[in-house]
Amino acid sequence: PYTNDPTAARGTAALVRRLREDLGRTLPAYMVPAAFVTVDTLPMNANGKLDVRALPEAEPAVALGGGRGPRTPREEVLCRLFADVLGLAEAGAEDNFFDLGGHSLLATRLVSRARAGLGAELAIRDLFEAPTPALLATRVHTDKPARPALTARADRPERVPLSAAQRRLWLVQELEGASPAYNFPLVVRLRGPLDTDALRLALRDVAERHESLRTLVALHEGEPYQYVVPDARPPLTVSARTEAELPALIEAAQRRPFDLTRELPVRADVFTLAPEDHVLALVLHHITTDEWSDRPFLADLDTAYTARARGAAPDWAPLPVQYADYTLWQEQLLARLGERQLAYWTQALDGAPDELALPLDRPRPHAPTGHGAVVRREVPAATGRALRELSAASGTSMFMLLQAATAALLHRLGAGEDIPLGAPIAGRTDGGLDDLVGFFVNTLVLRTDLSGTPTFTELLARVRESSLAAFEHQDLPFDRLVEAVNPPRVTGRNPLFQVMLGYHHRPEGDAATLLGLPAEWYDMDTGTAKFDLDFTFVDASDADGGITLLLEYATDLADPGTAALLAERLVLLLDRAARTPDAPLRDLDILTPEEHAEATGTWNDTAHPVETRSVPEILADTARRAPGATALVTGPDTAPRRTTFAAL
Repeated sequence: PYTNDPTAARGTAALVRRLREDLGRTLPAYMVPAAFVTVDTLPMNANGKLDVRALPEAEPAVALGGGRGPRTPREEVLCRLFADVLGLAEAGAEDNFFDLGGHSLLATRLVSRARAGLGAELAIRDLFEAPTPALLATRVHTDKPARPALTARADRPERVPLSAAQRRLWLVQELEGASPAYNFPLVVRLRGPLDTDALRLALRDVAERHESLRTLVALHEGEPYQYVVPDARPPLTVSARTEAELPALIEAAQRRPFDLTRELPVRADVFTLAPEDHVLALVLHHITTDEWSDRPFLADLDTAYTARARGAAPDWAPLPVQYADYTLWQEQLLARLGERQLAYWTQALDGAPDELALPLDRPRPHAPTGHGAVVRREVPAATGRALRELSAASGTSMFMLLQAATAALLHRLGAGEDIPLGAPIAGRTDGGLDDLVGFFVNTLVLRTDLSGTPTFTELLARVRESSLAAFEHQDLPFDRLVEAVNPPRVTGRNPLFQVMLGYHHRPEGDAATLLGLPAEWYDMDTGTAKFDLDFTFVDASDADGGITLLLEYATDLADPGTAALLAERLVLLLDRAARTPDAPLRDLDILTPEEHAEATGTWNDTAHPVETRSVPEILADTARRAPGATALVTGPDTAPRRTTFAAL
């Protein structure tokens, strides 16, 4: 492709990204250019040679576009926000957010900050359709009312109710009893000297900083509310253990339930194997945290531990708000937007199937156990790179692409043409929540239309449109949607969807160190499954591809082999779709190599022994073996005449 084609802006950016990744695979990092600048034409001098001095300067922090600076106050604000959210020194007015490394979560963060910075309304759709500061500045909606500001409330009511998300988990626990299903374990092996006294104080510091970590559920006249413990001391146990005991200890730590009315929603165990070999099991309840709280929680724990280890208190800037402030703000927000968003969702889900016909082994039992297991598959590096190129070329996020692929797989395996998938969304729609530990995540129901005979490219276009509409209406709590739609309830069946899809963009991977020590992280395993199937993609976004699929499945419904085959088929479909996106979905090959071998070999193997004797020899052998057996029947049916082999 030619980079001076004005109609191929996204293709230009994809070309630059591919060039950077290709160079990264063959050159050491220090030799990969820090910046790429596209130009309309190459400047030539009078001798017909390249005029190097006429080329624009390449600023390393200004990424892939022509590098034009902002021309209006709005562009200036947006350029600053682009750079801030993406961790760059600066961004140009024509730089594409997604080509600079932006993804769905960062898009939400940018839009929330732009709303506050410009005092006007913006939607996620605006950023996808106008992904540069210059274009986005033209989409600022000054005619739409801005959202209420999230600020610390000095006038909190005596009892702050649970947030909508917290209330949902509380009701689940009340109905089903205490369970590890919503435990959130962080288990890490630390090599080196560990100061457990400093760790104990650091846990207390972090709980003091984040009210959510020291909040119990209290009741007043039957209604739950948040009770913030004034002087909380998260429990920390330290014990000397052996390597042989470790698996059982980790499993027990991960799977011990919480009593939310009496226990702080965070606890820690240290298993000391040697003076410089320890396993730290941090377990939080989901009512106080979510997938996007790991970063601020671990960062603050690191800061506090470092300070306490040298005998000082942590010196950090105060948080702008606390979780209780968010809860009260959410009530204001829903009072303003709730009815409109509810109207959207009830229309969007009208006629959606109550239950998918999933390709599993057993029907849903009358008394589900809630037990689950996980299978893991790595997406090949070449496939990962091809998927990123397809994402850039189609103007979709990686999450949208993975949603399309997951829905396509279930469709191919007989689940129908209307595939609703659940999807967690960070819910941090205000910049004040970025560094706060808490349960902000909401669940969206993303309905995928597979009617007709679409190609994967056509399916991506459908998914992009429906997903952007869903993201615009992400504030309505899932439980309120369920209450309004009121689908038929079945024990053990999640309402509105039974398959969850998650995507985690983690280019930095797991932290290499924690508490100043080398860290080796364990996989999270609570032994439970909240949904029939839960597909989670962890995207390392490195030059080698780096995508991992984790499939959690309900063992009541599926055997390990079935789950493993589902995961393998999805990886195969991703590969085929990335290579041939314009092929109809029905033509994408999802057979495994073993199945191909069976289809072309075992199933079509017609070889069998062939009789080599003559007919007289066969008759003679039969007569000797069974002389009295009937050999011939003649005459009418009313009076048949039978002749034996001996008579013949």
